[in-house]
Amino acid sequence: MLRPRRLDSILDAVGDTPLFRLRKLERDTPGVELYAKLEFMNPGGSVKDRAARQIFLDAVGRGELTRDRVLIDSTSGNTGVAYSLVGAALGYRVALVMPSNVTQARKDITQAFGTELIFSDPLEGSDGAIRLVRQLVAASPERYYYPDQYSNPSNPLAHYLGTGAELLRDLGDRLTHFVTGLGTTGTMMGTTRRLKEHHRPVHCVAVEPAESLHGLEGLKHLASSLVPAIYDAAVPDETLFVSTDDGWDMTERLWAEEGLHVGHSAGANVFAAWTLGRRLAAEGRPGCIATILCDRGDRYFTPMKWEKVYLW
Repeated sequence: MLRPRRLDSILDAVGDTPLFRLRKLERDTPGVELYAKLEFMNPGGSVKDRAARQIFLDAVGRGELTRDRVLIDSTSGNTGVAYSLVGAALGYRVALVMPSNVTQARKDITQAFGTELIFSDPLEGSDGAIRLVRQLVAASPERYYYPDQYSNPSNPLAHYLGTGAELLRDLGDRLTHFVTGLGTTGTMMGTTRRLKEHHRPVHCVAVEPAESLHGLEGLKHLASSLVPAIYDAAVPDETLFVSTDDGWDMTERLWAEEGLHVGHSAGANVFAAWTLGRRLAAEGRPGCIATILCDRGDRYFTPMKWEKVYLW
């Protein structure tokens, strides 16, 4: 369904994101088309708007989330922004547990929506935030509604209904490959399941950091992490591992050559898609590869401080 031009709610602006052809990078992949879905054009600035909207709507529809409870979840940042936006739009309270070393921009944005922030040990990463939120919910189950994005079927459902269907609508039979990174794994699980229902085969590739200690925020090195319950290893056809340096270098290349100011997980996705495209081109095989640009690059900058009153 195409996004309407007149919106009754900010939630109507989620999804139906543009598909951008990476023509500059295609100079390295002759015969292979490269496309990137501009998920940073969601109103919350990232792909996580899709899952957050679906999680909220499904929880309210089932009667699990009510006005007297606080939605609480763990997040490294983007899902928190998405929860905060949706909560504000629907009138529900939100609390977030995140590592204290997430970017200041994400802390400021979530708090601007009225969200309560609870910080976990930065050295424990996203897994530490997961452990802390579980402790809080166990201590006060009547106060909190815990959707758990890592095990909630509404997470991949958002991509089954949205991302996968949009790719098939926009590329159809031309689409041969889909590439995306693993974080909560919802984008890979939901999109791939929808693409596998297409009458022509689509080869789906998961992307992971090459190192357990890495700088690709939002992505999980599954061998050294808590594996999300929604993840099914049988869904991806292949996994490509991307180093921090390669992900960051591709991010800077996207800025300089394509005019796309995106974050480093997007750079890792595109590096994997570009690597796959070069492999197909070297083998003389045509292809059409789609990937995900997860969020904007300005999320990783320190913003100016917002103040109601300035003293000159």
